[in-house]
Amino acid sequence: MPAKKSSSAKKSSHRAGSNPRWVKGVKTVSTFPPEHIFEKDAETIAKTMATKKVSPKGIGSAIRMVQYFINRGGKGLSAARKRELEKAKHLLQEKRDAEKKTARPPARKKPTKQDATKS
Repeated sequence: MPAKKSSSAKKSSHRAGSNPRWVKGVKTVSTFPPEHIFEKDAETIAKTMATKKVSPKGIGSAIRMVQYFINRGGKGLSAARKRELEKAKHLLQEKRDAEKKTARPPARKKPTKQDATKS
C-alpha cells in the first residue's frame, strides 16, 4: 500500500520551469490609466481610477488594476510607494462599499385589488 501524501504538502500553482515573472508579458487593451498615475498620492490615484473613462466597468475594475500594479511592482516597489498604493486601493474599496450601501432596493410591487381580497 503506497504511503499517503501529507495534506500539508505544498502544491505548485504553476508548472515547473514556467516563468515566475509572467506578469511582465500581460498586455491589455480594455483600459488605459493615465501615464504615471501610480506615482501620485493615494487620493489622486483613487479619484482617477474611479472614473468611468479609466474604469468603465466600475470601481471593482479600478481596485483590480491597482492590485495588479502592486503585484507587478513586486520587490522593486519601495515600502513608501507600496503603502501609498495600498491606501489608494483601500480608498477605492471604501467607495465601493459606500455605493453598495446607498444602492436603491428593488421596487416593490404595488398591491392590487385582488391582493387585498386574498388577505
